[in-house]
Amino acid sequence: MDKVEIYSDGACKGNPGRGGWGALLVAGGKEKEIFGGEPNTTNNRMELMAVIQALNALKRPCEVVVHTDSQYVQKGISEWIHGWKARGWKTSSKEPVKNADLWQALDAAQQQHQVEWRWVRGHNGHAGNERADQLANRGVDSIG
Repeated sequence: MDKVEIYSDGACKGNPGRGGWGALLVAGGKEKEIFGGEPNTTNNRMELMAVIQALNALKRPCEVVVHTDSQYVQKGISEWIHGWKARGWKTSSKEPVKNADLWQALDAAQQQHQVEWRWVRGHNGHAGNERADQLANRGVDSIG
């Protein structure tokens, strides 16, 4: 199984506002950069979209390490999602889960892979995270 490192980030100018997502995929000494944006979104949606798009870019099952500076993404996919699914996509206080459409897409995207989720401190000089941040901002700029 191929081993892939993913560095992902989301950005928003206004929250909600113009948003962008970006990811750097590293495997076998090769790198691939992906990014995109949306005109009216939130930072959390862009954080989720970055990981979804990165996982969907993989052509076959892989061992993946996802590096994200979003505790929302890291804790959501590795801790909170189990309860949300058991409660029919409701929070513990019976409210609908925010961004359930993207959480469901992320859950589906990770299924064929062995994924380890790692939180990294944002804007702290972590090279992969800094590249992902630049890509997310390119995504914002692509909206105009």
